[in-house]
Amino acid sequence: MKHDWQHILADSVTSPEELGEILSIDPEPLKNVCKYYPMRITRSYLGLISGYGDPVWLQSVPALPELDESLYPDDPLNEEELSPVSGLIHRYPDRVVWLVSNVCAVYCRFCMRKRRVGKSNCIVAAKDDVLSYIKSYKEIKDVTLSGGDPLLLPDETLEEILSDLRKIDHVEIIRIGTRVPVTLPERVTPELASLLSRYNPIYINTHFNHPVEVTEKSKRACAILADAGIPLGNQTVLLKGVNDTPETMIALMRKLLSIRVKPYYLHHMDMVKGTSHFRTTVSCGLSIIKHMRGYVSGLAVPHYVIDLPGGKGKVPILPDAARIENGKLMLTTFKGEIVEYPDL
Repeated sequence: MKHDWQHILADSVTSPEELGEILSIDPEPLKNVCKYYPMRITRSYLGLISGYGDPVWLQSVPALPELDESLYPDDPLNEEELSPVSGLIHRYPDRVVWLVSNVCAVYCRFCMRKRRVGKSNCIVAAKDDVLSYIKSYKEIKDVTLSGGDPLLLPDETLEEILSDLRKIDHVEIIRIGTRVPVTLPERVTPELASLLSRYNPIYINTHFNHPVEVTEKSKRACAILADAGIPLGNQTVLLKGVNDTPETMIALMRKLLSIRVKPYYLHHMDMVKGTSHFRTTVSCGLSIIKHMRGYVSGLAVPHYVIDLPGGKGKVPILPDAARIENGKLMLTTFKGEIVEYPDL
């Protein structure tokens, strides 16, 4: 039997023809993009669009620049090479990312995993293989469930995964990365929150990118989780034309704190094939953080990070702390390696 949220998800807009009719635009360019990168937009998220090219439009409506791309690879973070078991990413010594889902409620046009999310030829990891690997490495203390969106799994499947992880003595923390509080808030039910709380400590990082995404429904979804004792963080991506001004970012972070979501990361846009039109300069991100410091609570200031190409890990960037040599940005990895990063 389908639950309400599954009916809502099934009613999403996936046809370029329908989207073209709703937005009064030519569907032909949409069709060309959707051949390579799937489209799905829930009707509630689509309803947040106020006009052509606004922040929600840019994040969700397919655009031809996604096809005008030869500079960047499909997998700049080298996730496939860092997968000892298909669908499990082991980049840092004490933690892994388990890709438990291949679908999302909305297929974000800037997705770091455009190469696989929503595509039927990309299979989800075999659970037994992943669990066997995690059991064999006692250094692993922290497991992040990602995808796709883990919360699009049925409750029963999600509980099986959480239960199996909690049977592994050395796994201390479970994290879930999800955008459903923004794109499909109906998925967050008291039953889901109760299920998750049985396997604490669980931390949820959600993904708000613009103040308009903080709606009454998303507030309610976050409240259900927070009331169940689940800490909420937020990972925002710095996106050109969406949130690349101090005013927008400050408004977003303040709204997040008001709904009990702690700003965690501000990600510089990864160098992913099909997404270069979303990238800003690093100086843009530094300027935003500089404008925030001292003018809003420290609780509202996220860590501005670059996830380095080649799977070298995240590096925090602070105003006046980035090192420039001969016009090139030089960053130091968590292993002490100095990496030249190609800024715009």
